Order: sequence, then structure tokens, then C-alpha cells
Amino acid sequence: MTELMVVVAIAAILMAMAAPAFNSFIDNQKLLATATEFYSATNLTRTEAIKRGGQVTMAANDGVNWNSGWTIFVDANANAIPDAGETIIIIHEAIPGKITVTNNFTDSTVPYVSYTGNGRSRTNANGQQPQAGTASFTLGSSVQRVKLNFLGRARICNPAVDQVSCADTNTGN
Repeated sequence: MTELMVVVAIAAILMAMAAPAFNSFIDNQKLLATATEFYSATNLTRTEAIKRGGQVTMAANDGVNWNSGWTIFVDANANAIPDAGETIIIIHEAIPGKITVTNNFTDSTVPYVSYTGNGRSRTNANGQQPQAGTASFTLGSSVQRVKLNFLGRARICNPAVDQVSCADTNTGN
């Protein structure tokens, strides 16, 4: 009986030591999954614009912050708002509460990414200006970024691993 209690005590100590590391692992996976969903949605927006030969936009559900989720839609009037009669392609739910999203795009008046039928990103402020920059996903001290270059291509990166090319700028590098 004493030996069993010693084994249980050792197991409890080991589990108590492993729990914080496991929670950190889970948080990092949630962060990466959320950034990857955003990256995939950006690529879907571009693909739909090319397929439809017209402007398709991904915008924050509440028009204020990406934390509310995002909607991909055919943006017939180029206002970054899904209006009545515009085709909704997909709606993504709100992001888990502990993750925060900030963006630093060429046009940051409202959170959106818009593509024309040729697959190039564009701003609503100027039809000739590309929408480039960074969406940063943060959970505690961990950060994942989705970078959008001037051609409209998106990539995901981790600034802890690649500090130079994963910097938070709107140059789209």
C-alpha cells in the first residue's frame, strides 16, 4: 500500500509539472490554427475573384475587427461591406476570446482584403493601389502573422523564427 501511494504521489508531481507546458502547447496550436484559417480564407478570396472574374472581398464580420470573424463575398460596389444582393461565399465565426488580431495593411480604414479578377489585391481607396501588409495573431507572448505582398500573395510566418522577413510592416514582404 505504501508503495502504491509513493507511485501515485510521484505521478501527481509529474503531472503538475507537465500541465503548464501542455497548456502552452495547446494555446500555440490554437494560435497557429487561427492564423492558418485566416491564411486559407485569404487564398480562397483570391481564388474566387479569379474564378468569377470580378472583385471578391474578405471583411471583418463587424466591420471593425478581425476578432469578430470574417465574411468572404462578391463585392459588386467595392465598399468592403456585404450588402443585400451580393453573393456571400463563406462566413467564418468569431476568433477564440484569448487571441487578438491586429492588422497593418495599406488601407486600414476598415479590416478587409480585396482581390480583382486578375488575382491582384487592391484597396477601396484607389483601384490601382494594392492592399498589402500584415495581420498579426497574438496569444500571450506567441505571435503568428499572415503577410500579404503587393501581388496579392499571402504567406504565414512566425516572427520568433524569422525576425527579418516576418516583421510587422505593410510593405508586403
